[in-house]
Amino acid sequence: MGRRVELPGRGTTFVREVEGPPGAPTVLLLHGLIASAGLNWFQAFAPLGEHFRVLAPDLRGHGRGIRTWSRFKLADCADDVAALLDQLDVGPVIVVGYSMGGPVAQLLWHRHPDKVAGLVFCATSNHFVPGVRERLAFVTAVSVFAGSTRVGQLATMLPLRPWQAVMPPAVRARPDSFTRWAAAEMQRHDPRMVAEALAAIGTYDSRRWLKDVDVPTTLLVTAHDRAVPPHEQLRLLLSIPDARVVQVDQGHTWCAKPSFGPGIRDACLEMTTR
Repeated sequence: MGRRVELPGRGTTFVREVEGPPGAPTVLLLHGLIASAGLNWFQAFAPLGEHFRVLAPDLRGHGRGIRTWSRFKLADCADDVAALLDQLDVGPVIVVGYSMGGPVAQLLWHRHPDKVAGLVFCATSNHFVPGVRERLAFVTAVSVFAGSTRVGQLATMLPLRPWQAVMPPAVRARPDSFTRWAAAEMQRHDPRMVAEALAAIGTYDSRRWLKDVDVPTTLLVTAHDRAVPPHEQLRLLLSIPDARVVQVDQGHTWCAKPSFGPGIRDACLEMTTR
């Protein structure tokens, strides 16, 4: 289900795949901060795989994604994903972005529009922190970045603590439980790159160009989200007024719940009709 893929000139990444039915369209899943593709999308693989080919890469610095000494940039993540699609000879695809994956999906469309057939945004926005003062405060708060998304916290059933305290002892053997697997996934992160990813999110703003989106778009708004409040998610409508909006009675950890997979599946199936 997963394999490493060399991206020429960029590095080696890791992508999870579900083959799907013969000739099925492809869905590309882009995970959130402090998650991996496995942690963010494990509830969605089976429901999506009944109808689509599924690709879910680990973004740089996360899980088994690309490692580099260069500063983390969301645009580099988008270019990594475009290179992956080229290597796999896939596209255009339906792109689903969750939390941090939303900006990466937006940048993929902006920088590589030929790769994108449709966009599904969930628990995300086009501009996360309003105002210069708030941005600076957000960027300097990297020491508490574990609180910005609770996917890993929920998956590992551990209390929210500073980064090193969350990391359990190394798991050398194949994990024997979901909890140990989730802990092992988080342990693979590069803390420096994850901290820089938080800073990149804090300064992200696509409002100037996102208005030009010309592919079908769906917003899955998590109505009880405290990490990315619903009003921030709905800012996307100011840029993409024709987007379809679906309100979900969930918070930012929806991706860890059984209802998540069918919700993502239905949004992607509806996308194919448009």
